[in-house]
Amino acid sequence: MPNRIGWIRWLPGLLTLRQYRATWLTHDIVAGVVLATMLVPVGIAYAVASGVPGIYGLYATIVPLLAYAVFGPSRILVLGPDSSLAAVILGVVFPLSGGDPLRAVALAGMMAIVSGFVCILVGAARLGFITELLSKPIRYGYMNGIALTVLISQLPKLFGFSIEGDGPLRKIWAIAEAVRDGRTNWTAFAIGAGTLAVIFLLSDRKRVPGILVAVIGATAIVGALDLAARAGVSVLGPLPEGLPAFAIPWVTYGDLVPVLIGGCAVALVSFADTSVLSRAYAARTGTNVDPNQEMVGLGIANLAAGFFQGFPISSSSSRTPVAEAAGARTQLTGVVGALVVALLLLLAPSLLRNLPAAALAAVVIASAIGLIEVTDLIRIFHIQRWEFWLSVVCFAGVAVLGGILGIGLAVAIAIIGFLWAG
Repeated sequence: MPNRIGWIRWLPGLLTLRQYRATWLTHDIVAGVVLATMLVPVGIAYAVASGVPGIYGLYATIVPLLAYAVFGPSRILVLGPDSSLAAVILGVVFPLSGGDPLRAVALAGMMAIVSGFVCILVGAARLGFITELLSKPIRYGYMNGIALTVLISQLPKLFGFSIEGDGPLRKIWAIAEAVRDGRTNWTAFAIGAGTLAVIFLLSDRKRVPGILVAVIGATAIVGALDLAARAGVSVLGPLPEGLPAFAIPWVTYGDLVPVLIGGCAVALVSFADTSVLSRAYAARTGTNVDPNQEMVGLGIANLAAGFFQGFPISSSSSRTPVAEAAGARTQLTGVVGALVVALLLLLAPSLLRNLPAAALAAVVIASAIGLIEVTDLIRIFHIQRWEFWLSVVCFAGVAVLGGILGIGLAVAIAIIGFLWAG
C-alpha cells in the first residue's frame, strides 16, 4: 500500500477524481464553458505576440490543459500561453525563423520541450525551492521589463503597420518614425483602442468577461462593415480545421544554443509565476500544494505543448481568476475548457475569421499592463533601497538587452544576492 500511495501522489488529478463529489460537477462544467470563452482570444493573442500563428495558441491550450489536469497539484490553476513568456519566446523565434511560420513553430515547440524537461528534472530532484532565489524586487524588475517589452512589440499592430528593428529601444524609434511618416491605419487604431478601453472599463467586474466582450464586439464590427476589404484592417482569417497532432519540432544544430538558453529561461520564469499563483490560490481554498509536484506538472504540460504543435506555457493570472469566479472546484474545469476549444476547431473554425489584429494587440497590451508592479516597489524603496535599485537594474537589463539576456542578468543578480546574504 505505501508504494501504491507513493506512486499515485505523482498523479494529483487521479487523487482528486477518487475524492470527487457529485455536487462539484455542475460547477466545473459551467466554469469550463465560461473559461473556454477566455481561452480562445487570449491564446490566439499570446501566440501572435510570441511570433507564431494564432492557431498555435489554441494548440498550446488543449493538450497541456489535459496533461496538467492529471499531473498538476493545483485544483484551480489554469495553464496556457502567457504574456510573461511572450518576449522570451519572441526573442528566440524572431531572429532565427527568418519569417518562416513553420520554422517559428518548430523553434517555439523545442523551447517548450526544453522547458518541460528542466521543470521535470528539478521537480523530481525536489529542487523546487530554487525559485526562491528570485526575490520579490528581482521578480518585479524582470516582470516590469517584460511588460514593457511585450507592450512595445504590440504597438505596431495597434497602429496598423509593421516595422523592422531588434530590441525595445530600436522598436520605439521605428514606431515613432512610422507614425511620423503617416503609416498609421486609423481604422485599425480605433478598433484596437476601443477594444483596450472596453477591457479596462470592465476589468473590475468579475462576472463580466471584459476581454470576451471587447473581442466579440471588435470582430462583429469588422465583419459587419467589411473593414478588412474597405479599410485594410488586418484580420485573423479562418483557422485550420482539426486538432493538434503529435509532431517532433525539429531544429537545426545552429539553433540549439539559443533554444536551450531560451527554454531554461522559460522554465525559470514560468515556474516562478506558477508557484506564486499556485500558493496564493491554495491558501484561499485551504489546500496544500507541493512545489516539486507543481514543477513536474508544469513540465509535463510543457512537454505536451511542445510535442503537440504548441509553444511554452505558464500559469495565467488572467484566466485562473475567470475559472474561480465562474465557480471552478477541480481540474475538471480545465478539461471542459480544453474540450470546448477542441470542438470549436472541429465544428466552427471560421467563426473568428474577422477577428482584427489590432484587437488581439489590445488584449496583449492590457495583460502586459497588468504585469506591471509599482505600489509594492514604492514600499520597498522606503524600506530597503538597495533591493529597489536591484529591481531597477533588472528592469533596465530586460528593457535594453531583451528577455533572454535580461533573465540572465536577473539570475546573476539573484545568485550574488543569495551569496551576499549567506
